[in-house]
Amino acid sequence: MNYLLIGGARSGKSSYAEELAKSIGGKVVFVATAEAGDEEMKTRILRHQQARPAEWGLIEASLQVGEKISAHGSSAGVIILDCITLLVNNIMCKYMLEHGDELTGEAADYLDAEVKKEINGIINAMKKTGASFIVVTNDVGAGLIPPNAMARIYRDLLGRANQMLGAYVEYVYLMVAGLPVQVKPLLR
Repeated sequence: MNYLLIGGARSGKSSYAEELAKSIGGKVVFVATAEAGDEEMKTRILRHQQARPAEWGLIEASLQVGEKISAHGSSAGVIILDCITLLVNNIMCKYMLEHGDELTGEAADYLDAEVKKEINGIINAMKKTGASFIVVTNDVGAGLIPPNAMARIYRDLLGRANQMLGAYVEYVYLMVAGLPVQVKPLLR
C-alpha cells in the first residue's frame, strides 16, 4: 500500500509518517530530500535524524529521487519519502542557479516537465521496489494567491506533483492539527 500525507507546515505529517511506518512493520528506509543550506536547516535535519530509530536506513536524495530509491531501496519494506515540497524547491533552485532568477513562461514549462519527470521516477520506484511508500508533502495552494511569479510557479508545480501522487497511491490523508483525515479512498 502507498500513502500520501498532505497538509500545512507543522501539521504533523512527518510524525504521522513515522508512526504509520512503525505500524506497517518491516525494514524502514527514510528518504530525505532536504539540503542543509544554512545553520537553521542543518540543526533541523540533525534533530530529525536523532529522533528516528537508529536501525532505519537513510537515502539522501535532493534530486533524482526515484532513481536513488530504485538503486538503494530494494530491501525496504517501508519507504518514507520526506518531502515532495523540498524536492520541488530543489528543482526550482537548480534551475535558477543555472539560468538566473527570472522565471518566464518558457521556464515554467521546463520546470513542469522536470517535476513530472521526478514524480514519474518516484512512481516507477514504487512499482519496482514493492515496498509500502509513505510520501510527505505540503499543501501550499490553500492560501492567498502568491504575489510574485516565482511563488505562483512553485505553488502550481507542487500542486501538480501532489495530484500525480494522489492519483497513484491507494491512501491520501490530509493532516490537520496533528490528526489524519482520510481523503482517499473516501469514507462513506
